[in-house]
Amino acid sequence: MDSRSTLRRFQLVDVFGADAYTGNPLAVILDADELSTEQMLAITRWLNLSESTFVLRPRSADADYRVRIFTLDREMPFAGHPTLGTCHAWLTAGGRPRNEGTVVQECGAGLVPIRRDADRLAFAAPPLVRGGPVDEALISEIAVYLRIERDAIVDAQWGDNGPGWVIVLLESAERVLSLEPAASYGRRIDLGIVGPHPAGSACAIEVRAVFSDHTGAVREDPVTGSLNASVAQWLLRTGRVRAPYVAAQGTRLGRTGRVHVSVDDAGTVWIGGSSRTLFSGEHVGGPA
Repeated sequence: MDSRSTLRRFQLVDVFGADAYTGNPLAVILDADELSTEQMLAITRWLNLSESTFVLRPRSADADYRVRIFTLDREMPFAGHPTLGTCHAWLTAGGRPRNEGTVVQECGAGLVPIRRDADRLAFAAPPLVRGGPVDEALISEIAVYLRIERDAIVDAQWGDNGPGWVIVLLESAERVLSLEPAASYGRRIDLGIVGPHPAGSACAIEVRAVFSDHTGAVREDPVTGSLNASVAQWLLRTGRVRAPYVAAQGTRLGRTGRVHVSVDDAGTVWIGGSSRTLFSGEHVGGPA
């Protein structure tokens, strides 16, 4: 081992899964203050997960820790499953919040409260960077990409809270699950597709998320906290769902992602789910 190397703790966390290995995996590198941006991106690309996070000392006096969130090609100001997974890893590694019951995460999008809710963690849905209706030309373009008729899209809305989501609503969860989107889009896309399950089902809605990766190919994400946050804000506001409810995601990928949505007395939307550390160890980080 290089004498200049530093041992840093890491955890591989499964987020939002109903059981182990059924959610969205996340790599969390703790004690990452000495790593450069280039090193963080190199580690993320080598791990080849959809996201990796790096935990640092907070800059804000109101935060318990700071996190930087990386995909294979960029740094994100905010993302949902990295928020819950990082908080879980920080607590598991001995982190103690300033206020009992609530952890405050500092990230590119600002301060994000995270609360402990029984055996789950939940983050407060952040405000949208961009909301509102989607123009007709883009809706028609999305319909072509999804290989469906334009009339199959009941409604559409921008739900950009960092990753850039645009959301389309279909008539049913069955229709969402039957989709066979094209393998490429031609430019960057971050698309959420939502449809309701029948009344009385264990899950209120089915969610799918597709996004452009660093090669330009379109991939499906197993479970997506940021998308579910903006979906919840939209569907609750328009009366299409009532809280609390559970969203299913990852079904077409063989995952059983479960996202728990609630609203507190102040009207804040909370996005929760299970987090489990499945692997842990030490990262041996040498010089760049």
